[in-house]
Amino acid sequence: MDATTTIATARASIGDIRTSHDASGKELPVYAKSDSANVEGDHDTFHGLVLPTEEEKSTLRRVAGKMPAACYYLCAVEFAERASYYGCNQVYKNFIRGPLPRDGNGAGAAAPGSPLPAGALGKGSVVATAMTEAFKFLAYALPVYFGWLADTKYGRFKMICWGVAICGVAHIIMIISALPPVLQSGNAMGPFALSLYMLSIGAAQFKPNISPTVMDQSPHKVAHVIEVNGEKVIVDPEESINGVMLWFYLLINIGACFGIPTTYLAKIVGYWAAYLIPTILYLMLPPLLWYLSPRLIKQPPGGSDLGNVFKVLGDCFRHGGIKSFGRHGFWETAKPSVRAAAGSTKVYEYNDQFVDDVRRTFQACGIFLFTPIFFINDGGLGAAANALTVGMQTNGVPNDLLDNLNSVSIVIMVPVMNHIIYPLLRRYGIKWGAISRMTFGFALCTIGSVGFSILQYYVYQTSPCGYNATTCPDTLTTGEDPLSAVSYGLYAIPIVITAIAEIFVNVTAYAIAYSRSPKNMKGLVSSINLFMTAIAAAIGLATAPAIQDPYLIWAFAGPTIAGGVCTVVFWFTFKHLDKEEFVINTDFSDMKRDSDRESDAEQVGDSKLLAGSPVATTTKVPEKS
Repeated sequence: MDATTTIATARASIGDIRTSHDASGKELPVYAKSDSANVEGDHDTFHGLVLPTEEEKSTLRRVAGKMPAACYYLCAVEFAERASYYGCNQVYKNFIRGPLPRDGNGAGAAAPGSPLPAGALGKGSVVATAMTEAFKFLAYALPVYFGWLADTKYGRFKMICWGVAICGVAHIIMIISALPPVLQSGNAMGPFALSLYMLSIGAAQFKPNISPTVMDQSPHKVAHVIEVNGEKVIVDPEESINGVMLWFYLLINIGACFGIPTTYLAKIVGYWAAYLIPTILYLMLPPLLWYLSPRLIKQPPGGSDLGNVFKVLGDCFRHGGIKSFGRHGFWETAKPSVRAAAGSTKVYEYNDQFVDDVRRTFQACGIFLFTPIFFINDGGLGAAANALTVGMQTNGVPNDLLDNLNSVSIVIMVPVMNHIIYPLLRRYGIKWGAISRMTFGFALCTIGSVGFSILQYYVYQTSPCGYNATTCPDTLTTGEDPLSAVSYGLYAIPIVITAIAEIFVNVTAYAIAYSRSPKNMKGLVSSINLFMTAIAAAIGLATAPAIQDPYLIWAFAGPTIAGGVCTVVFWFTFKHLDKEEFVINTDFSDMKRDSDRESDAEQVGDSKLLAGSPVATTTKVPEKS
């Protein structure tokens, strides 16, 4: 390699990378270069990119690289799916818990101006908690299976399409279950339960594969030096992915805001209308996926690396012992180079780098284990928050309306973080690592969840029914005010605080799941991240009998205390990971669309024809240093 290397001063488009590949048959992306910007000294290069030196890593400002349009189209796919999911999910608890209002229209809506909440099935808060938490558990536990299937057999995009089809059928059945004749006949529970759990299966196929597919589109595989307006900066893969995943999470929560109109529709018109709007929106998905299909970089199923992971673990325990688990040097004993140095003649199907990837994957799983308590505190245990609001003074506003402030807060704060806070930190050279961000999010959520306990205490103190505030509207005679004097508006405080915490925890977890996993396990590791929500739901299911009066204060206070303890333990366990360099275990050879593969197939066919020609010649493309 030459001592003098030209710095790339402009990022290549994906089209440039494809053009270079098609023209040469090698993965040599073309980057525009400046004649005046040279680097003196020892710089390594990777596919024409100038890699930063150790000194530059600590001194140069880091920036987020430009991402291809396909990333944002996929964010739109996530928006449509989440809008339909959360638009319905927002009204499930009242639909199951409350009876048809006495003064209602028979479709679940209350009379105009009535303080009574909407309702339909009348099964109570225990059944509402059990059904909604079972739904959540399936939606976030089954992705482990579907993520593995995508990695090994079917590919992520195909699994996404199958999930969309199943959810579409589920939405139609759900509308039928909420029609007034079905509700009034008392036979709505069967079709509703069927549609609810079909929806969980479809979401389980969709969810673990969409975020890795978004990140697969990133052309920024390694940190590299460019020049912007005369300033040398580092294009950081972590900042690039964090930026697009913030938009991904923003659109999730714009979609979740559809819970606002569905809440009002349930209260004013009825549940059939509340379920109809998300279904109409869902019809965006099939044509959008059809349009995107040839334009996406799709990682083909490559067989899972899970078998090799178990082999690595076997070597670690065999040569290091179970007592060494979690200690320094535990993973080193499984590296093929170390085994060869110890005299082993075994032929390994993986290399030392794969062992490092397995180590990083287990660290990621350890990080994820701290998130269930966060999910519990983010909105309360089971249906506890819904039970809290039933006894509050709503002045005719739907009692589940302010839950939507979770999404609204995120929609407001994501652009602030993406365009003001994070760029400001980068400008001043402050690296706010993944572990630091997550710790801040855990602490913020713990502080916010204190508010739920305080509100529940004062609702009990001021309710006409005392510690039976949740069932008070159903027990008092008509004409008596069954609600506490505590204003429903105060409920917004813990909702907003815990919502903002999600920006620091959930967005960071997406990137950790993708970056700290082997190439053929990204769907599986992403699903393990989602499985933590299933664990939180399982805890909600197990504690469902306690989600009722008079135990609601401790339903909030217990998880809050646990969250505070876990925040401290998390920081001291993982803080050293902030010093590690962000790594993506894919490279430019993985960046091929369907159209590229068709083009390659045509080239191969042409080459075979030329090979039979007497004038055929072979030209070898020189390797780059």
